[in-house]
Amino acid sequence: MPFSPLSSDKLYRPSTLSGLEASVKSTKHLTPLTEIVGQDRAQQAVEFAMSMKDKGYNIYAIGRNGLGKRTMVMRYLDRYDPNGHHPLYDWCYVVNFDDARTPKVLKLPQGQGQQFKKDIENLMQRLVKALPLAFDNEIYYTRAEKLKSELASKQESALTQLTTEAAAKDISLSITPQGSYELVAMNGEEPHTDESFNALSTKQQQQLEKQIGVLESKLREVVRKFTLWEEKYLDKQQKQDEQVAQDVLIHLIEPLKKSYEKYPEVKAHLNEMHKDITDNLDIFLEQNEEQVALSYASLEKKMPRRYQVNVLVNHQQLTMPIVIEESPNYHNIFGYIENATFKGTIFSDFSLIRAGSLHKANGGVLMIDAVKVLEQPYVWDGLKRALRSRKLSLSSLEREVTLSGTISLDPEAIPLDVKIILFGDYQTYQLLQHYDPEFKELFRVTADFEDEMPRTDQSEALYAQFISSIVHDNKMLHCDRGAIKRIIEFSARQADAQNKLSLHSADIANLLRETNYVAKSGNSNMIRASHVEQALHNHTLRVCRLRDHVMQSFINGTTLIDTQDAVVGQINALSVIATSDHQFGAPNRITASTSFGDGQVFDIERKVELGGSIHSKGVMILTSYLASVLGKTDKIPLSTHLTFEQNYAGVDGDSASMAEFCAIISAFANLPLRQDIAITGSMNQFGQAQPIGGVNEKIEGFFDVCKIKGRCDSQGVIIPASNVQNLMLRAEIVEAVKHGRFSIWAVKHVSEAVKLLTGLDAGERDFEFEDYKDDTVFGIADKRLKKLRAHIKQQTKK
Repeated sequence: MPFSPLSSDKLYRPSTLSGLEASVKSTKHLTPLTEIVGQDRAQQAVEFAMSMKDKGYNIYAIGRNGLGKRTMVMRYLDRYDPNGHHPLYDWCYVVNFDDARTPKVLKLPQGQGQQFKKDIENLMQRLVKALPLAFDNEIYYTRAEKLKSELASKQESALTQLTTEAAAKDISLSITPQGSYELVAMNGEEPHTDESFNALSTKQQQQLEKQIGVLESKLREVVRKFTLWEEKYLDKQQKQDEQVAQDVLIHLIEPLKKSYEKYPEVKAHLNEMHKDITDNLDIFLEQNEEQVALSYASLEKKMPRRYQVNVLVNHQQLTMPIVIEESPNYHNIFGYIENATFKGTIFSDFSLIRAGSLHKANGGVLMIDAVKVLEQPYVWDGLKRALRSRKLSLSSLEREVTLSGTISLDPEAIPLDVKIILFGDYQTYQLLQHYDPEFKELFRVTADFEDEMPRTDQSEALYAQFISSIVHDNKMLHCDRGAIKRIIEFSARQADAQNKLSLHSADIANLLRETNYVAKSGNSNMIRASHVEQALHNHTLRVCRLRDHVMQSFINGTTLIDTQDAVVGQINALSVIATSDHQFGAPNRITASTSFGDGQVFDIERKVELGGSIHSKGVMILTSYLASVLGKTDKIPLSTHLTFEQNYAGVDGDSASMAEFCAIISAFANLPLRQDIAITGSMNQFGQAQPIGGVNEKIEGFFDVCKIKGRCDSQGVIIPASNVQNLMLRAEIVEAVKHGRFSIWAVKHVSEAVKLLTGLDAGERDFEFEDYKDDTVFGIADKRLKKLRAHIKQQTKK
């Protein structure tokens, strides 16, 4: 009974959109999807992680680029109801009046941070005006003058008393040009000269010296009193200044304290600020120009720097913060501290602290690319540290990476409540799982994104809605029903399966953009199936340079290939050649030659290191099956040399193992193989055909080469039966098969392929050691091997 090829309806599954109502004529009548289609597993994982408030339930989203991972997460988070979610806070840094190197954190309810900053700025603006005015009026001057007069009066009274006492003893109290006090013995109205003093008797001289000594002692006592009186005067003056300042401060600050009395940390800061202003009135009264100039060296408004409020995070909206960090370097993630320059002096303070992505996402979600995080120095360790401690410490990167004791700020840590979502591929996930033991504890939830989804009437309808959402989001021309069908069929081709749809949303979005361009270029008011076909053709044209180059080698005869007749030990296998954005199929000639030996199959590709390990495994498997077919009772007396002709770039994979077996059995039996049939397929040790990848590209590649070398109706391709479900072939090939001008055979066992290629049954044994029938391929090969064994025995006897 002849082996029948596949009918044309098995080669392509058209979309019917039977899941959509007939009234839906275009995407204009379709409701766009609010979620990514086919990612239920990943969505449930994200929902679970967002519901868990415990430490470590962060998310690693696994999947290749283009699956819509970020889009799906964003759409879910946009409609996520944070019921029971922690309230959001604004975070501010203010000066620590006790230690300026360790700025303090203030936590304020959402939206209050900016208001608090404005309140402080208004307070400072009023104080800058009010305090100088309070010290610049007659009342203040009168009080200050009174205190000064009291001091002067006491000093004058004490000096007068001492002067009178000294005058009674002929001693004068005077002030030197240097400002110090001096006691001088008097000779009448004039001071004693050396001559007049020496003229005095010794007793008189001693008496004067004694009296001067006593008066000097009293003078020192008076000077000490002067110091105490001046200190008391300064204390009184300071208390008076403080009282004046207090009158102003109480009037201006107390209302502010009352408005923030619900927030103990803010109220405590206002109390400390109140005291600090009192201690640093000179900043406002401009009594020290250099200090005042530095205190006002602000990058923003003219107000003393130490009283500013640095609003690090200000949540304007009531929604949960969602931050996407495209460039996750250390500063962008954890924030940093700027430096400012004033008159050649570099300085830094709390007002120069800048927020990072973690600050902005606190209370919400931070999304980062895993590979980018791992590429940046110190970021991964810092991220783990923050998640472990649930605190966000801001320290300079320079201090992290150097051993120097450079003076820097050490701001108070901010409590951290954030969900981290890392987007990455499976390889990165495995590396982190294997080499970082903390990864499992900090990223306990895996959102595994599917590459494809089952293709049913219902899923096609959902896919149509997905197409509609892209059209609406990008304000494209609407797709008619035919265009929707063609895009769904394209998705099935991308999935390499009739019963699957690709979930690589980026491919669909790009196709729609290019199709929209084609439609608009043709002045169409709607995207139609012809526009989709043209866009696909244009894309292929842009990326197929390598394919054209390979096909040119068949045109000019550089690559040897036969697509007609039959040849012993020669077969057309099929392979896939892939670039970064395109893959195509092409036939490869495989040849097998035999010589006297011990049954080994020499894989030439492996010997010269052009064959990969999977290809070598395939050769070993077919060798095993060959031995089970022809070497049950005796050793095979032939060695076989197997090669991919004109292969200079290497080969891997086991999809040529059926072809290689057929080439070997042809060489053993000396039976020619049809060259108008190409074959692809893997096989196991029992000869069963196993599925391979790229079946569509391989069939199309051979069809194209047949057109180049000359078409005939007998040409076709053998594939594993398990690959029939993967067929989504070009319309040109489907039509050729439909009209009997090309054939595709699906085989379950390599023996079926042998029959198709040789025209003879492969042969089988009814019992394990029974001979094959003479008119079968295995029987002919076995008969030739027996003759060879007998010849070897005769030669051995001689």
